[in-house]
Amino acid sequence: MNRSDSAPMISTHAESSSSRRKAAHKDEAYHVMRVLAADPKHDHNKGAGWKKGVAVLDFILRLGATAAALGATVTMASSEQTLPFFTQFFQFSAGYDDMPTFTFFVIAMAIVSGYLVLSLPFSIVSIVRPKLVAPRLLLLIFDTVALTLNTSAAAAAAAIVYLAHNGSSDANWLDICQQFTDFCQQTSGSVVSAFVAVVMFTVLILLSAVALRKA
Repeated sequence: MNRSDSAPMISTHAESSSSRRKAAHKDEAYHVMRVLAADPKHDHNKGAGWKKGVAVLDFILRLGATAAALGATVTMASSEQTLPFFTQFFQFSAGYDDMPTFTFFVIAMAIVSGYLVLSLPFSIVSIVRPKLVAPRLLLLIFDTVALTLNTSAAAAAAAIVYLAHNGSSDANWLDICQQFTDFCQQTSGSVVSAFVAVVMFTVLILLSAVALRKA
């Protein structure tokens, strides 16, 4: 065999060897990817990262709900107005403590606000240790109770605010907001803030339920 015949054979052999090495590298990379995809530890870390993101969102929403509940409590508790005119025997004034429903609202929202403040450390624990189930389950239970109390207080106060604005001709109730404008503005704002807290509580409960379902 002359040199001109052996040169193409050597070149063909080198190209075949290079192709086999490339194929081997591709197979090895594919195998590594399959191992990572099937690795329980890899999936566990991915799940923990997702739960940590949910916990951070929970903490932010909990801060917002705390601000809304505290705002509703303080606004309603400070709602009071005295009209500039009075008679010898009467002075016209309106305050939250004149109506039992508003008094219940202040007490209920104060309890909800206190609970939200106390729940913040548990939310922080869920961020630091996202794999723990107990803090999330505890928050879910008490959030549901607080949502019930918040909703009942907001709904009851909303009914009184509606009557204050519109009155009731059937019951001969006057719309006092024509005279007590400042009082009605404060009570209306307080009720709106309470319903904002209701919405945030609902989202918090849904987040906790989803996180527990994928635990």
